[in-house]
Amino acid sequence: MIEDPVLFEVISSSLVSCAREMTISLRRTAFSPNIKERRDCSCAIFDRTGNLVAQSKDIPVHLGAMPRSVKACIQDIGESLTEGRMALVNDPFRGGSHLPDITLVAPVFHEGDLVAFAANRAHHADVGGSSPGSMPGLSINIHEEGAVISPRIVVENSTLMREAIDDLLSATRTPRERLGDLSAQMAANNVGLKRLAEVAVAHGWETLLRSFEELRYYSRKRMHSALSKLGKLEASFTDYMESDGAGSRDIPLSARISVDDGMGYVDFTGSSMQVEGNINCPLASTLSAVYYVFIALFGRDIPTNEGCWSVLDVEVPQGSLLNPRYPAAVSAGNVETTQRIVDVILGAFAEVKPEIIPAASQGTMNNLSIGGTDHRTGTSFSFYETIGGGAGASKGTYGTSGIHSHMTNTLNTPIEALEMSYPLRVLKYAIRRNSGGRGGWTGGDGIVREIEILTDGCTISIQSERRQRHPWGVNGGEEAKTGNNSIVFHGKEHSLEAKSTVMGPSGTIVRIQTPGGGGWGPS
Repeated sequence: MIEDPVLFEVISSSLVSCAREMTISLRRTAFSPNIKERRDCSCAIFDRTGNLVAQSKDIPVHLGAMPRSVKACIQDIGESLTEGRMALVNDPFRGGSHLPDITLVAPVFHEGDLVAFAANRAHHADVGGSSPGSMPGLSINIHEEGAVISPRIVVENSTLMREAIDDLLSATRTPRERLGDLSAQMAANNVGLKRLAEVAVAHGWETLLRSFEELRYYSRKRMHSALSKLGKLEASFTDYMESDGAGSRDIPLSARISVDDGMGYVDFTGSSMQVEGNINCPLASTLSAVYYVFIALFGRDIPTNEGCWSVLDVEVPQGSLLNPRYPAAVSAGNVETTQRIVDVILGAFAEVKPEIIPAASQGTMNNLSIGGTDHRTGTSFSFYETIGGGAGASKGTYGTSGIHSHMTNTLNTPIEALEMSYPLRVLKYAIRRNSGGRGGWTGGDGIVREIEILTDGCTISIQSERRQRHPWGVNGGEEAKTGNNSIVFHGKEHSLEAKSTVMGPSGTIVRIQTPGGGGWGPS
């Protein structure tokens, strides 16, 4: 029960501001363009048991998954999480997503008692593995994708301990950049600790900690009310991952959804078992995609915290594509398979509530990694970015062109920053006209991105989807165009598979054409 609604709103907003200021700090102090420019990072506040209390509006695939990382740290090394320490984790089988996403967790103490956590997750441009960027077109084992970090203490007395991350620094091709980004993560958590203490001083620790419970109760009540308005419904939908990079194709992903008495149920029974390639999706990322859809559809103006998804029951068979067993490869699962999870749940809802459901967006993050030796400095470099595409149209709204959608919320890498930081040149960056699906409301168009490599011996890796299966329309709207990957050398264009790793000499041009979004309603 909320005793003082005005104070409740003040504290709720203050907690969100704590997380937002953490994110601003992390972006401003990071070394890598991927975090500094693309903003591939997320920050949040958690209660003493690891439940999400408040978050910055950052990357959906990070935010819904981070509570499992915090809880893994509590479970594995809880007694070691004393004041002045921080824990690091990226293990996809201990609450992580994929290995480049590294989470740093800081405990909050009051009068010697653990009362909360501040944590952030950032995508590091290289953590080792078989190819620069740690996002290979083909991997069949988690250890081919980089250094695996189970929960461990890496900060002592507010100092980053180099010896605690020796394995990461030995594995990565860019250790100096990793140290810089980890230092930025540490600084962001320190901002969170400081700001949270200031909120507590202003309102009292007892009031602050009570508000954690009130927030969860409030969000649960609001989500329950929103789902209750749907009445009773049930629907199912199946879509397919095009490939796993290791030879498997048309891999089914099925969801049965139901809503009854204000509770939501999602059952992924019938989806593929885990596959040999790297599109296996860790459970934390799968749940994050489910939470995202329900919050996006029904959680408008509801504070996002653990209470939002306490009204959801999600069934994910162990050993399946969406809950794989160690040592499955997962690097593309977090970025590509989560996008398809969103499509599948939206597709199911479109069977019964098309008026509130958008058509499929591009359905991929178009992950591009390029790495090698920078001829300008003689040092290794690792460039990574995701590329936007078309958003699906909805009833009354045209789809947006050239945008990151659903589970990603990053920016592009600005051309100036890209060319300054790497031996690369951007030749073309344009809207891919008429790639969105037609309809009463037309889907957004994709992007054409062409990058020329200016140094020899580079490795190019691509993880993408929707190169064969079109983003679908809703209620008579037409499907969008699929994407296309290719390289151009000496004037000849060579097509690439959706998941590819190739070598490229100086002068090679990487051309990515991203999918559009589906249309809504008949033309």
